Amino acid sequence: MPSHRQNYVSTLIVLPGPTAIGKTTTAIKLAQHFQTEIISADSRQFYRELKIGTAAPTPIELAAAKHHFIGNLSIKDYYNVSRYEKEVLQLLDKLFKYYPVVVMTGGSGLYINAVCKGIDELPDPDEKLRKTIKDWYAKHGIEFLQAKLKEVDPEYYEIVDRKNPKRIMRALEVCIATGTTFTSLRKNQAKPRDFNIIKIGLNRPRAELFENIGHRTDQMISDGLVEEVKGLAGYRNHNALNTVGYKEIFEFLDGKITLDRAIENIKTNTRRYAKRQLTWFGHDKEITWFMPEDIEQVILFVESKIHRPPFS
Repeated sequence: MPSHRQNYVSTLIVLPGPTAIGKTTTAIKLAQHFQTEIISADSRQFYRELKIGTAAPTPIELAAAKHHFIGNLSIKDYYNVSRYEKEVLQLLDKLFKYYPVVVMTGGSGLYINAVCKGIDELPDPDEKLRKTIKDWYAKHGIEFLQAKLKEVDPEYYEIVDRKNPKRIMRALEVCIATGTTFTSLRKNQAKPRDFNIIKIGLNRPRAELFENIGHRTDQMISDGLVEEVKGLAGYRNHNALNTVGYKEIFEFLDGKITLDRAIENIKTNTRRYAKRQLTWFGHDKEITWFMPEDIEQVILFVESKIHRPPFS
């Protein structure tokens, strides 16, 4: 690993934004300019089996700048945001010995927050309990999980994304395993970091974003998304596959809808996902927003914010 250290305080450039906005391309340009490496904060791209449906960086993109946390897990692996926080901080400790700046990009707001602000330590339940809760979901659907959560932790029930089964199942696991509420274990207190953080958000007019989502969905189909999903049929109950692009193709493979309808559903659900991402990131007042093509302005902004200690 070459050393590019200068007289900078270590800085993490955080590059969030909605799906299909162009984060990978922008991150690579930033990494090349600052001669550094990229950390992915896209929780779907962690899984090596999910390439096409997650728009994972291509081999050419991976060769253009070194990436971390891309295809580092199997969908059979258990993983959570607490582990991600710990592993990224360990990696940053190593990278900052060589690079004054490191780039982190992705659309998973919870994972970005874990690195920037920390996340509460929550216990890992045993596999038997996890399987029980997954079975509840498989047999009774998300409404059953919602009712259970409302019963054991009504306060968290009011604020959680009730359409996200992973979040609900995780809260139920903690409540049942500890005998207390998920809410009581979430302190939501920012942890100090020994590096600077600069947040650069990417966005564009809604119509353009939605057009990009449509084009990218069509490209995924052309690249073989249906075949990718077919090959994962034996793992369809894993949480990693309960996501846009995979759920819709499974419905097609089950004969419930046509392929054309599945494609349209992917586009619709991806647009909804992008809106939720923008809502999440919109609450973060530390983010300065740019258009993806404004790379020169982004670089100038970052350079103006990087703190150099005074020369001794």
